[in-house]
Amino acid sequence: MEETLYHVVLEGRRLGPYDRRTIVGMRVRKTLTSTHVLECTDGARLTVAELLRGTLPASPPPEPEPEPEPPSPEPAASAQGVRISSYSVIQATHAADLLEVAGRGYAVPAFKGEVEVRVQTRVLRLAGRFRDRQGWKEDRVKFPLQDIIHARLQGSIVELGVRPPSGEGLQRLRLDLHTPQAACELAESLPHTVPWPGSEPLAGASPSARRKGRKMRWSALAGGVLAMFAALAWVWMQRA
Repeated sequence: MEETLYHVVLEGRRLGPYDRRTIVGMRVRKTLTSTHVLECTDGARLTVAELLRGTLPASPPPEPEPEPEPPSPEPAASAQGVRISSYSVIQATHAADLLEVAGRGYAVPAFKGEVEVRVQTRVLRLAGRFRDRQGWKEDRVKFPLQDIIHARLQGSIVELGVRPPSGEGLQRLRLDLHTPQAACELAESLPHTVPWPGSEPLAGASPSARRKGRKMRWSALAGGVLAMFAALAWVWMQRA
């Protein structure tokens, strides 16, 4: 029997398809919530919670999806960051922990636990859960890529310098990407960033510099071997 596949209906788009095991994993990692809507291959819809409980989906005709808004030349700013059109392309997604937010600028909720870091066409999007007086809530904040002007790596930690909407000062964000490789990938995917003053380049040495370094190391090794053979020859000649 062929396994049922599901699409995730998100902001008027259909992502996937994914099998049930993948959906469960995305729920465990909190990439999806219990209220996210899934669409089967036959058009029937159900929520993630219903899928996990084993509830069979009803089969009414699928609801019409809203027409996507045309892309605007400039995204409209909001208190939580910026809004982008539905045509934004997701370029990379990472799981991270938000360690610190310092300085005035964008309103960043006090996210607890793992957050989703998403690099899109024009913005860097953070999404996660935070606690207030009424319990746990989910929220997101978006930073224009052109305003992320500094990035610094320290192992699995990325420190970002964000220019606030007022243009005055600098807001700092520290994210733990869990692995140095993921941290490096995030930093290198931000097109407008430069290293903090006095810090090392994000991507390390260039390919030409690495080739030059290897050539110098081989030259030094060859020189050492020749010097050793010359010393042995001199000792042999003294004994002869």
